[in-house]
Amino acid sequence: MSRILHIPRRFALDEWGGTESVIYNLCKQQRAAGYQAEIHTSRALAPTPAEVWRDIRIRRYRYCYPFLGLSAADILALDKKGGNLLSLDLFWHLLAARDVRIYHSHVLGRMGGAVLTAARLRRKPFVATLHGNIFDVPPAEAASIVEPQQGHFEWGKPFGALFRSRHLLDEADAVLCVGFSEYEKARSALGHERVYHLPNGVTPAAFANGNRAAGRITLGWPDDAIGFGCLSRIDPQKNQLLLVEAFAALVAAAPQRQWRLLLGGPVTAPAYQQEIADLIRRHQLEAHVTLHPAVVAESTTHRDLLAALDAFVLPSRHEPFGIVILEAWAAGLPVVASNVGGLQKLIAHERDGLHFPSGDVAALTASLARLGDDPGLRRALAAAGRIKVGEHYTWAAVHARLEQIYQLAEARHR
Repeated sequence: MSRILHIPRRFALDEWGGTESVIYNLCKQQRAAGYQAEIHTSRALAPTPAEVWRDIRIRRYRYCYPFLGLSAADILALDKKGGNLLSLDLFWHLLAARDVRIYHSHVLGRMGGAVLTAARLRRKPFVATLHGNIFDVPPAEAASIVEPQQGHFEWGKPFGALFRSRHLLDEADAVLCVGFSEYEKARSALGHERVYHLPNGVTPAAFANGNRAAGRITLGWPDDAIGFGCLSRIDPQKNQLLLVEAFAALVAAAPQRQWRLLLGGPVTAPAYQQEIADLIRRHQLEAHVTLHPAVVAESTTHRDLLAALDAFVLPSRHEPFGIVILEAWAAGLPVVASNVGGLQKLIAHERDGLHFPSGDVAALTASLARLGDDPGLRRALAAAGRIKVGEHYTWAAVHARLEQIYQLAEARHR
């Protein structure tokens, strides 16, 4: 059976996010099409060397960050987000792999360069996916990602040169961008025709039939409460602090109403989580806001928590795509999101969701109040979103397009 190897920077089930969802669902589709789709990654945040999860084989390899004097806290911060790691163990295993059809990298830097080098030495196509991690990242966030390694001597530069990491996107047989904004920027910056826009998808049935009553019992919310929620990574990029500020203004303007807010997801920035908790206490919102730990993606609990909401909110500072919007639509929810990055293309304002200017507390508060006061608007936006998902964003449709791109990559590589 021909193998398709997916290589993300990490794949930790307890740290599930959009990238993990994309890779798992692509593997699932490719297995159904008769390929042996596998995940090969580092042991960052997941030390188990090998496991099979939902019929997908996962192999994890030893790694390091090639900087002198990194503390355990520095390493954890790099593991959580954006660390440019080195894994010679991964490289040798990829190089030795047999019956490989495609090497599909979901990571850049030294690790992505190692995948490229293995693919070239084995004379196989190399495909790279950008999950919003190069052309569409604000400078401030890019700086925060590398902050833990600042001031430490980097001994890994020769490996970057050896693996041609800086030339990865120039040499790739196909570069895929999940967000349209990044696609446009990548086409302009790279100057070649091997750049494609491949949006994320969703399995609508996986989010249907959530139990609203069970979700509300889990959250401890009354039946008559109007519930907003953001189930995404707890990270400054997602800007949950802005959502808490807007929600506080909503509660202050109509204290007689039963307003509720859910914030849940894997924590990539513990200090930021503490800021959120402190802000909730300052506004005395403990009875109104529920902080919920990460849940298993597409699980019964995930469905029930979405079903417990009346609207989904994504106030991101930047967002390459926004797969959680698809999940919310599939669950039958109206959505409110900042008008940044891929969200500008994904959501049609006033037709299947509401946009607000990024960082604008007053505008977000107004959008929340509008949805809270208008059940008819909530139903109309949710219905339009569910139709859009079914017509354009199923994983079957995404996989069909990816297969076309794979075939183009193979044709170029011959």
